[in-house]
Amino acid sequence: MALLVLGLLLWSMSHLFKRLAPTYRAEMGDKARGMVAIASFAGIALMVLGYRSWDSGILYAASASARHLNNLLMLVSMYLFAAAGMKTWIARQLRHPQLLAVILWAVAHLLVNGDWASVVLFGGLLIWALVSILMINSQEPGWAPPPAGPASKELAAIVGAVVVTGGIGYIHILLGYVPFG
Repeated sequence: MALLVLGLLLWSMSHLFKRLAPTYRAEMGDKARGMVAIASFAGIALMVLGYRSWDSGILYAASASARHLNNLLMLVSMYLFAAAGMKTWIARQLRHPQLLAVILWAVAHLLVNGDWASVVLFGGLLIWALVSILMINSQEPGWAPPPAGPASKELAAIVGAVVVTGGIGYIHILLGYVPFG
């Protein structure tokens, strides 16, 4: 459990560094990017190790039908993540499409995983994403949507979301988790 929590803290603090200490972060310049990347990678590694090694008990049992909702939320999550980088229509409507993608991803996983390790991991990342949105909105209240991109990017984001969701599902199958069916 300690590794998982440490990983969550390292991930969260490295991503919130700009919001928690903006002056210090600005003074560090480009060096901060490398430090944030290293801390983020280390956080992910600790989360994976902590999650895989924690033989936690069950907090709640997920219903069989939750898997279908999980898959739908994952598809929407992957679309939002792709759309954010491609400046699609939805990225011009929502201020935080990537953070909203993380929220949907976390909720989807909480629907189908009722063990303590999953609740800590996905709940922790859900809290981080919500805190990030709140901090960004309070520190930067004004928001201008990105300029419109070509319609082809919308199609690319949709196709990409389907392909990536399928790929992630396949990786889950290789790891022993059956996300479809």
